[in-house]
Parts: sequence; structure tokens; C-alpha cells
Amino acid sequence: MTIHIGAKPEQIAETVLMPGDPYRAKWAAETFLDDAELVNEVRGMLGYTGTWKGNRVTIQGSGMGMPSLSIYANELLKNYGAKTLIRIGSCGGMQPHVSIRDVIVAMTASTLTSPSRGFFKELNFAPCADWSLLRAAVNAAEAKGTKTHVGGIYSSDVFYDERPDLNEQMVRHGILGVEMEAAELYTLAARYGARALAVLTVSDHLQTGEALPASERESSFGDMVEIALEAAFSG
Repeated sequence: MTIHIGAKPEQIAETVLMPGDPYRAKWAAETFLDDAELVNEVRGMLGYTGTWKGNRVTIQGSGMGMPSLSIYANELLKNYGAKTLIRIGSCGGMQPHVSIRDVIVAMTASTLTSPSRGFFKELNFAPCADWSLLRAAVNAAEAKGTKTHVGGIYSSDVFYDERPDLNEQMVRHGILGVEMEAAELYTLAARYGARALAVLTVSDHLQTGEALPASERESSFGDMVEIALEAAFSG
């Protein structure tokens, strides 16, 4: 066990799905995994391990924001031998052609700063997804008929943003959506030689002001979880 994860080493699978919300981890585990077992509840950050189509999977909450995700991803990669980390979560749409309930598969993740920023000094490191996971996720989404967008996203370190000038430039440069974790996830995966991907459901839109009602979120998020699982074990 580590400071933040109470599981025994053998209780964590090599493939880990990481929603921000620990209760979404519980819902996903109970909905999609067979024989799901609670393996972590330190600080209320729930984690479950079970099987999906015979493959061992852990679903571990990461909390909100890059600093929180960095703690869990570091421990999963360094102490538990995780090889594949896939973020499953919500995001805000930024382009007119991106709609509520659409899925975004993040090819790159831009950010102003992250917990890893100090490693690079003057270098602007470009965090990107693992190609094999990205390709498999797109194939899975197409097979399901899910409306999916592939491209760059923005990982913000604040939720209540007051930078309309920055948002304007991101829209201008084709950024599909905004969330709070993927840039650090991709950076850590690169550092430890692991695979990472973010598969995101658009739950609200920065331009239109639309938002997915809470009552509809779980059913809409199901496609995202299935795409992530298919991608993890494709081929």
C-alpha cells in the first residue's frame, strides 16, 4: 500500500480507468465489471478491481485537478506497476460542432502549468496520448456509432476560469474541450513508459451554455466507459 492507496500490490490491475469522481468509479465498477471488489477507500477516493470480458481492470478515482491526479497516477505507476491509465470523465465543449453528450478522444492536452512543469524548465513539453490506445478508442467509438471528436483539449488548473481572452484563442486554434487532468496524466505516462489516454463526455458547453442534467449524466457516460475498456484491450 501507499500513502493514498490502501490496496495490496496484487489488488491493482495493470489497466486502470481513472474518473475524477470516486462515486463515478463506484458506478462504473458496479455497471461494467464482474466481481468488482473495493480495494481502496483512503480519504474516500474509491477504487475497485474486477474483470471485463475476462480482463482485470481497476477503476480508481483521481479527484479533481492535476495535483490530485498526479498523486494517484504516480503511485499507480511507481508502486503498483500500472501500464495503462485511461482517464474517463466530463469536459466542457469549446467548438460549435461539438455537442452535449458527444465523446472527445484527446490526442493532445495543452495547459498553462501542471505539477510536472518544473521538470522541463524552459521547455514547452507537448503531452500526447498513446497512439495505439487512441486508434483503438476511435475504432470502438465508430463501431458503437457514438459521435466522437479527436484532437486537442485544454487541461485547466482552475474550475472557475476568468480568462475569456485565452478561451478565445483556444477556440481559434481548434481546441475541442476543456477539463482539468489529462495534461498531467499524459506527462506522467511519458515519464514512466506507460500508455495513457483521455476519453471524455461533453457535459456542458462554454459557448452555448448548455449543460447535461445530472439525471442524464450516468447513462450518457456509459458510452465513454465502454470505449475506454474496448481501447484498453483491443488487439
